[in-house]
Amino acid sequence: MNFLKKLKLQIILPLLILFIMPTNIYAYSKYIIPGGETIGIEVNSKGILVVGFYEVDSKYIGKDAGFLVGDTITKINGHSVNDINEMVNVVNEEAKDSNKLDVTITRNNKSSTLSLDMICDNQDVCKTGLYVKDEITGIGTLTYIDPKTTIFGALGHEITERTTGEKFEIKDGKIFKATVTDNTRSESGSPGEKNATYDESVTYGKINANEESGIFGKYTDQILNNEALEVGTKDDVKKGNATIRTVLNGNEVKDYTVNILNINKDSDIKNILFEITDEELLSETGGVIQGMSGSPIIQNNKIIGAVTHVIVSDTKKGYGIFITTMLEEGDKSASN
Repeated sequence: MNFLKKLKLQIILPLLILFIMPTNIYAYSKYIIPGGETIGIEVNSKGILVVGFYEVDSKYIGKDAGFLVGDTITKINGHSVNDINEMVNVVNEEAKDSNKLDVTITRNNKSSTLSLDMICDNQDVCKTGLYVKDEITGIGTLTYIDPKTTIFGALGHEITERTTGEKFEIKDGKIFKATVTDNTRSESGSPGEKNATYDESVTYGKINANEESGIFGKYTDQILNNEALEVGTKDDVKKGNATIRTVLNGNEVKDYTVNILNINKDSDIKNILFEITDEELLSETGGVIQGMSGSPIIQNNKIIGAVTHVIVSDTKKGYGIFITTMLEEGDKSASN
């Protein structure tokens, strides 16, 4: 199961691009290529994330040492560790001399060191009592590619770690080919989901930012042969008919009708309240489903936003983010 499928049910559930104007300091293009393709997503963490504890000889040695879920391990006995393989190698090497480890962690943006007493068996297999994670893999939807800068944006919301519920701090990542095999239907109180197979050998781009308004990076594959659409501003968004662009089967991208019910310019990401009206989409999915995150919203031949959330109590309805919010963040993230 991927991160877009495992988030806790809430009343609202997240569903795992300078044109020259005096008031615009961003470099994104006036015309961008809308996505809609289902993509595989893999992000690697900065350091190694503690996501839980297990019992060793009737003791929770990790918790007793002072670790908390959400801590990020960066060093062990002074050796930098960037992934789980490095952590295992360092632990095994250090265990030859002592069962005690000095583990440097980051918590709330502050660094500290905890002393961990491992428990080793007769075969020199040492246990730390810590469940850890260094990557998240899932599916979502590509929102846009800027044909001039090759910056892409997807999801329309940040990736969070399921156990902690916190934003997943990433080192890097990639987007790659995913093919939708079928869909689990949404019902009131129970959002459905896209089911897909992955092909990580077909990489589309590199992720360099995980932000509140989406994931962003550089598109490295051949630019999609889709017609570029004009970027719609917040003022261009109107109540009434619009479409969302997404995949329900295989890799076929199609447009489906929605009705925009309300517009909120004050929210950070829940800007566009919409209801699905397309009979084909409702028949197939029962409403908004997880994995649709990032599906472009198009109105009057302009790309105006992206799908971000399903309303759990009424899954025909969902929220979207303004496309300009994503484009501004994408431009800023790519320049860092």
